[in-house]
Amino acid sequence: MASQSAVLQREMERLGRNVRSWRKISGLTAHITAERAGVSRDTLRAIETGRSTSSENLLSVMRTVGILAAVVDASDPIASDFGSRNLARASVERVRIPRAYTRIEE
Repeated sequence: MASQSAVLQREMERLGRNVRSWRKISGLTAHITAERAGVSRDTLRAIETGRSTSSENLLSVMRTVGILAAVVDASDPIASDFGSRNLARASVERVRIPRAYTRIEE
């Protein structure tokens, strides 16, 4: 089984490839995309190759290539059956682990 960091790295690389594809589909060069997003070409390259960068830079590039709204919409809990069924949980002050999970078996 892959470690959590390996899974995250694989997904970052996948997201980067998707961003690069959307940039190309949109007819944008790397130079123009970086300029419009307010990031350096090196930062854009990092995003497109799945290397770590700030969330703000990633979101700015997503906005520039036209996918930011779709990504944010996809994170809306109401957009999934599970989220909409359990939406009431979102209004709690904080999440607590049920007592049954905290007992130590003797």
